[in-house]
Amino acid sequence: MGKIVGIGACVMDTLINVPFYPKEDTKLRADSSKPAGGGPVATGLVAASKLGEEAGFIGVLSDDAGGKFLMEDFEKYGVNTDSIIVENGYRSFTSVIWLSRESTSRTCVFDKGNLPPLELNIIQKDAIREASVLMIDGNEMDAAEEAAELARRNGTKVLYDAGGLYEGVERLLKYTDILIPSEEFAMGHTGCASAEEAACKLYELYHPEVVVVTQGKRGGMLFDGEKLITYPIYPAEVVDSNGSGDVFHGAFAAAVVKGYDYEKCCHFASAVSAIKCMGIGARESVPDFNTVKKYLKENGYEL
Repeated sequence: MGKIVGIGACVMDTLINVPFYPKEDTKLRADSSKPAGGGPVATGLVAASKLGEEAGFIGVLSDDAGGKFLMEDFEKYGVNTDSIIVENGYRSFTSVIWLSRESTSRTCVFDKGNLPPLELNIIQKDAIREASVLMIDGNEMDAAEEAAELARRNGTKVLYDAGGLYEGVERLLKYTDILIPSEEFAMGHTGCASAEEAACKLYELYHPEVVVVTQGKRGGMLFDGEKLITYPIYPAEVVDSNGSGDVFHGAFAAAVVKGYDYEKCCHFASAVSAIKCMGIGARESVPDFNTVKKYLKENGYEL
């Protein structure tokens, strides 16, 4: 199935590039539009695959146009689909994303669809047992909790992409080995006044191997119980920031499988995310491993 498997959101995005955000109740001509695969874990798995690691998605898709696109998109990027269940007659998780050239920001409106929740079968459980890393993102909560507990019992590291303050996240946090929250999540969940305090508090509360707090344009930091280390954001002429966090998590998982220590994983993932932002499309703009290695060397960091 793959060294890296994941359970979470899988979304068919429609990306609309606009020169700037229009005022309400007006018209604006887009620069371009196109469909693309999205979702934190789903996109992270694509990133890991493009970086040379075996990856597979565990989940439920519809047989509608959105689901068919998402299945084909996984196959295009080499993500294993053997553990995907296809259900008939349901509405896929979809979103429309506006990407502003003026501000280099994105605005998203989504429809979660009506797919039934994932219930793990024998094939999916075996894939989790055999993997090196399980990625979760707070979606498919019941299945993710079961998978994380199974991973913990079988030596599979659990990487939690904690970007949203979902209800019941404590159910996942207690099984997490590699906790990568956004600064917003870290401070919001702990009530701490700074990201540094929040990283330490999350470690104290849930005892993962490492906490990595992402801070967007300011890079981020990691805390392993002994030392607090910052990592930089790498230079990029940003044209599309959508999915950069998802790519960071997938690249981090790939770096773990490659055997890097956690500080090196941070640099690697930050570089992959920066390169991705220089192209349009969260998935198609992910570089291969040699491109990342060259880019890091050019910016003063050796893998």
